[in-house]
Amino acid sequence: MNTNAQQTTSEESLDQACAWIARLRSDTLSAIDKREFATWLSASDAHARAFEEIAELWGDLGALAHMPIDQLFPESVPTANIHKTAVSKNQQTAALTRKPRNDRWGMPQWALSSGLATCGAFLAVWVGLNWQNTTTPKEEIYTTQLGEIRTVSLADGSEVKLNSNSELHVSYSRKERQTQLVRGEAFFEVARQTSRPFTVSAGSANIRVLGTEFNVELNPESTKVSVTEGTVSVSEAESSPGLAPESVKLTKNQKVSVTDHGLSNVRRTSSEEATDWTRGLLVFEQTPLKEALQELNRYLAVPATAAPQVEGRLISGTFAVSDPDNTLEAIATALQLQQDRSNSNLTILSPKHN
Repeated sequence: MNTNAQQTTSEESLDQACAWIARLRSDTLSAIDKREFATWLSASDAHARAFEEIAELWGDLGALAHMPIDQLFPESVPTANIHKTAVSKNQQTAALTRKPRNDRWGMPQWALSSGLATCGAFLAVWVGLNWQNTTTPKEEIYTTQLGEIRTVSLADGSEVKLNSNSELHVSYSRKERQTQLVRGEAFFEVARQTSRPFTVSAGSANIRVLGTEFNVELNPESTKVSVTEGTVSVSEAESSPGLAPESVKLTKNQKVSVTDHGLSNVRRTSSEEATDWTRGLLVFEQTPLKEALQELNRYLAVPATAAPQVEGRLISGTFAVSDPDNTLEAIATALQLQQDRSNSNLTILSPKHN
């Protein structure tokens, strides 16, 4: 008996979730409708689970990408804590005791009787009528100057921290949240939106997530991706003709590098290592000199490079990004190198002459 009751309740919740998804796209949607939706969503765990299941299902099929539910109703974004949305005791009582009516969702009875099939029918009709009704998304550009670190709050609730001398392009649409790291480094804290994946294009790498935290470091010859929370899909931006781009899924405390030659092996990392720059530090642990200088160059007014015979030397230490010239001097001293400044636009580290 109990099992059947639970199944009936689950089917009813799915019906209601489907009906709400269709109703949210109505041209006559009102403020009262929005409040009723928020009340229904938070009235029980069953409602929250049903909405998340439907959002996941149709998000995977691409149907919800055309429906800006997350923009219009941020309280509807599926999360693990969605059932904790604040609702007064009287609202909960009313939502739980109110008997369903045909006009509750503004739809005929037949529209509430077929579960997922009903939802699919409404979505198919909506997509068929509106697939051509698209607009070119507006692109936002965010930059930082040399020595500047900046936190940017995006329209969907995501946050991006830009490292020194970085540039990020952001273009949001109903289907996708697209960004491009043109230069520099950025740490992303992405708000979860099942119906709209978040993508980052950076050099040789394409990155795709739903909601997570990760760092992207764009260097002249490679793109490094480090994950501090959640799961991130990383793939090649381009591949050889006839071959599918190589890809990998990273989880917490994993990192990978992407070059024109493909993906490196997945390696272990840590939140501290991935985000040291957000705390004003550069931390090197047996780091090749060439890689260390690539990071340091984000802060130097005149970039530095290593002569081929010394670029593989390893450096360890913790340095402050606030004084990059002193850091360069310390590295040169530790590795017994000289600084050639004959070119006013480039400093070259090379072996000291005896």
